[in-house]
Amino acid sequence: MRPFEFSVTARDSATSARRATLATPHGPVETPVFMPVGTRATVKGVTPDQLRAIGAQVVLANTYHLFLRPGHELIAEAGGLHSFMNWDRAILTDSGGFQIFSLADTLTLSDDGVRFRSIVDGEWHFWTPEANMGVQQALGADIAMVLDVCPPYPAEEPRVAEAVRRSAEWASRCRVAHTREDQALFGIVQGGLYPHLRAESVERTVEIGFPGYGIGGYSVGEPHDAMLESLAPVTAALPQDRPRYLMGVGTPTSVLQAIGLGVDMFDCVLPTRTARTGTALSSAGRMNLKNAKYARDLRPIDEGCPCPTCAGFTRAYLRHLVVMKEMLASVLISIHNLAFLLDLTARAREAIEEDRYGAFLREWMEGPGADDY
Repeated sequence: MRPFEFSVTARDSATSARRATLATPHGPVETPVFMPVGTRATVKGVTPDQLRAIGAQVVLANTYHLFLRPGHELIAEAGGLHSFMNWDRAILTDSGGFQIFSLADTLTLSDDGVRFRSIVDGEWHFWTPEANMGVQQALGADIAMVLDVCPPYPAEEPRVAEAVRRSAEWASRCRVAHTREDQALFGIVQGGLYPHLRAESVERTVEIGFPGYGIGGYSVGEPHDAMLESLAPVTAALPQDRPRYLMGVGTPTSVLQAIGLGVDMFDCVLPTRTARTGTALSSAGRMNLKNAKYARDLRPIDEGCPCPTCAGFTRAYLRHLVVMKEMLASVLISIHNLAFLLDLTARAREAIEEDRYGAFLREWMEGPGADDY
């Protein structure tokens, strides 16, 4: 396959789920795929070897944070992100737009770009779409994302409409400025929960033409059912021959439901963030290992999980680590949480190949863990 070729190999007859392969310069990515988040060029608490061992195909890094520290120039001097973080599989860099716009009181926005203050030293910076492309091309990830405008939730319709307009205009400028042939640039659809604005954003972004499409502006506080209702027509309207990436969504139930709507790629900080609070993901729901009921529980976190944590450690031991605030607790639980989602998407791929994804999704939704996510 040629780099960035997207080949759909199977479709589920009962849903819109599809199985595909995305070719990248650092190997093929089998979709649907969950992508661990390594914001600052590291997935917190997990080594590259451990990520490979549990089946991670792609990791994310964040342009905003890496621009501030250690700087894209240093990373380029080190040979790019792959070399810098010793990761030989695919990498995707988010543009950093979400992080910038989450700091609404420290930015100034115009059609030209966005002026923002560093969270590191308070220094002011100005990013145009072109400048952002320069940073991401220096980082050298396999996939880069356009710089978009991320309105908060809830936001009034005029504000979301302006974000859709500006995001489309910036996407067009990003497309022109992006020249690195060994890096794919994905567009991003915005529009909040306004159906006509989502439709407008899809139309304008697809018209520019990208090898893949991110779907942004979800998992920001909106009701889960409202997200799914809004997402369905968006995925249906995006090109069938391009990957669809639902940005920042990663709870097991949301991932499986979105796969059923035709989404191919996911990322979320949930697995490692919850691990650092002593919470494990399982087929029975979230498991707070601080709870005293696990003090003498000699079972693994999830008896069906093939990960190294479940193979070697009990709930009682992990609770001991959590209660004693040992750093190994977050390491082992992070490995498990990531492996749980990676295994879940691997099983989803298998179900699609066998044309039984509808039954697979129904079984999950009727199971004990569905409502806990």
